[in-house]
Amino acid sequence: MNNSVLVVGAGAAGLTAAGSAAECGARTVILERNDRPGRKVMITGKGRCNVTNNCSSLQTLISNVPRNGRFLYGAFSRFMPTDVIDFFESRGVELKTERGNRVFPVSDKAVDIVDALSEYGYRNSKIIKGRAVKLITEDGCAVGIETEDGETIYADKIIIATGGLSYPATGSTGDGYELAKQAGHTVTELKPSLVPLEIHEGFCSELMGLSLRNTAIKVVDTEKNKEIYSDFGEMLFTHFGVSGPMILSASAHMRDMKKGRYKIIIDLKPALSEEQLDARILRDFSENTNKNFINALDGLLPKKLVPVIVKLSKIPMSTKVNQITREQRKFLAELLKNLTVTVTDFRPVEEAIITSGGIDVSQINPKTMESKLVKGLYFAGEVIDADAYTGGFNLQIAFSTGRLAGLSAAETE
Repeated sequence: MNNSVLVVGAGAAGLTAAGSAAECGARTVILERNDRPGRKVMITGKGRCNVTNNCSSLQTLISNVPRNGRFLYGAFSRFMPTDVIDFFESRGVELKTERGNRVFPVSDKAVDIVDALSEYGYRNSKIIKGRAVKLITEDGCAVGIETEDGETIYADKIIIATGGLSYPATGSTGDGYELAKQAGHTVTELKPSLVPLEIHEGFCSELMGLSLRNTAIKVVDTEKNKEIYSDFGEMLFTHFGVSGPMILSASAHMRDMKKGRYKIIIDLKPALSEEQLDARILRDFSENTNKNFINALDGLLPKKLVPVIVKLSKIPMSTKVNQITREQRKFLAELLKNLTVTVTDFRPVEEAIITSGGIDVSQINPKTMESKLVKGLYFAGEVIDADAYTGGFNLQIAFSTGRLAGLSAAETE
């Protein structure tokens, strides 16, 4: 007789797991607390859904998972980015590859990804709406789940795919961690990753809402006196500090956060060397020779940034441009190439794209995603202690672990 498989959670990992188990003939049930599946997938990539990363090598995949990447070797091997691309394109979702090998639907609509995933996961599954609160075990085996409403759902195999703690409005409130603890699993410290950053310098709030494009950043770990990350792209100033794609990526490289440990050096003019920038400033000044300093930077900087740079340059704002010395001009060029901010903390985990930490991977069989502690219990997706950089790698983890858990759970003894 075919296995019955209960999947808890209808996100990227859960839907992949359910569809994979059903394909192998398992009688599949999905327990989902939301009215609609894939709520978090809907908001990824600013609603465009960066579905995977079109990298060809297993090593590249693993190197983009700074936390427990090697654990995913088996899961990635069974379901690579090319498999994810084939999966969606065979279901009528046309995909495209952009900068950094990021893969998006041609439509730029996450709903196309969610619809294809939902159809795959829901097609041969029974759907029950509810929230899992208790894992039921007998003789060291997982046999069922009790819901918040007191309903008990029994199954031969159970897959926990409830996501992390980030974006709780999408249903990610840490339920899977509690179920894992009930089975005796260790949950490592839960921290935010791919998250905005709080900054010490007050001028960030003055720049709130300002988005910088074609900007470069370097992140320096002051404890080790070492550059740990650099990027080029877009960032945003907020009332608490900084955000935007580059900042979220940078946050994943900041481990063991301490106030003041990390500094971000912003290059506002990455296309120009300091000498070229000095020449550009000199040209702008020569065209505004009788103007006050504060009125001579409009061609160089966004309007909102001008008063902040003037203040940081230590050149009095009413100084006539023709009175600015060579040293002052050189200092201004250095400032524009090295605008430095000090990180005080991550924003709360609820604002993070990904939760770092989760179910200890040493207690999960990497070849099957089955618990080493409780037979018939499997894990998939963000609930596991493995997280990656931006660029589609985190969804790839969800698809690969979901696929492996679903196939493994469907196997009869």
